[in-house]
Amino acid sequence: MDEYWQQHSERLEYSDGTIMSADANSNPRVSNTGLPQVLLSFLTVYPLRDMPSHNMMSLDNQVYTLSDDADSDSDSDCATRMSLDSFSEATATSRTSVDLSMRSQSPAPSVFSMTNSLRAQAYKEEHGRNLNNYSDVYHLPADEEELERLDRQYEMFCKVAGKYSPPLPEVLADDGFEAKAVLDLGCGSGCWITDVARDFPHCSAVAVDLVPMQSIHMPPNCRSEIDDINLGLEHFYGDFNVVHAQLISAGIRDYHSMIDQISHVLRPGGLIDITEFPFYICGPDKKPIIFPAGAFEPPWVALWTSYAMSAIKGRGGDADAALHIHRWISTNPAFEDVVLRDLWLPISPFLEGNDPETIFWNEIAVTMRDDMKAFLKSGRPLLLGNGLSEEFVSAMEHKACQELDEAKIPLYGHVINVYARKKQ
Repeated sequence: MDEYWQQHSERLEYSDGTIMSADANSNPRVSNTGLPQVLLSFLTVYPLRDMPSHNMMSLDNQVYTLSDDADSDSDSDCATRMSLDSFSEATATSRTSVDLSMRSQSPAPSVFSMTNSLRAQAYKEEHGRNLNNYSDVYHLPADEEELERLDRQYEMFCKVAGKYSPPLPEVLADDGFEAKAVLDLGCGSGCWITDVARDFPHCSAVAVDLVPMQSIHMPPNCRSEIDDINLGLEHFYGDFNVVHAQLISAGIRDYHSMIDQISHVLRPGGLIDITEFPFYICGPDKKPIIFPAGAFEPPWVALWTSYAMSAIKGRGGDADAALHIHRWISTNPAFEDVVLRDLWLPISPFLEGNDPETIFWNEIAVTMRDDMKAFLKSGRPLLLGNGLSEEFVSAMEHKACQELDEAKIPLYGHVINVYARKKQ
């Protein structure tokens, strides 16, 4: 069995015209879904267009792809996404196309179609939400409702902090020598990496997450890999000019180690750009609101967040990572020009005044309020899975939503962004 996996790179083709490839150089571990673990780590999803075709046969002699008339670009990828189970065999063609991934070095890849049963095993349903079925650490949904929340959240962050950190355009400038490459760890809905691919068409863009990007308009220079970051990034060493990660600490076991690995993934002069939330809510003095164990008291949003932090830690997630990323990057000898940005985001429109700045932040606060209310729903499987009763979680969620709508208590979310350059 080991010899087989050393000689073959399995590739699964979705009915949406994307291809998944499994690394042949990894050991075949078996997940609790019955799928080889190699299919959960090291899976690559590609857009079919503009890729070389090969004469390959799928195991069931059929490969389903999107019809060509569905393959058109749009200005924004965030609004053009289809769920993995929304395609039918009516769009099937016999077209097959593959491209070797950075991860897969096998000279003899094979192709087989991604059946409904395999696709179903990629997800599991808990408390009415679809979660990834690969990581026991990350326990937030991966369904359409959550992806739409992440889309709106991304737009808000762009308004507050800009789409890119200041050094990124310079790092990705086409210098005529080296082909530039960007890696997005935990890409979520894929808005950021898709924007990079469109804004810097001379660059290759790689998105990594526990589920594939569900887009029918993935740019030709962008690909999506299914991978558990906790298994390591060694296969990416020396391959990228930019590594980006945003709000992924809930699914990372050892964030410090991940930062060290990123230092090796980056090429000299490359950019690390990390944004995290420390899973606490701050009062008007912008200090964290701390609760004793077993508390059931206001502020309810802050209380809910504290229980979410406990649940994340209980599953092995590095919920405190945001508080340490500046120190970890600053003390890593590979990095220089380290910049810390603290973002204090009002989570409800409680600010008073009609000046432009107050109006701006209250608009952000409305988005934050809606994001937090959606996050309360997204976090339900996480909290219930940590032993809290449904009655307790429902009551806390109801009170938190009411608190957000009333906007009487000045509360802030603290978001921490750190970026730095790798030494030449």
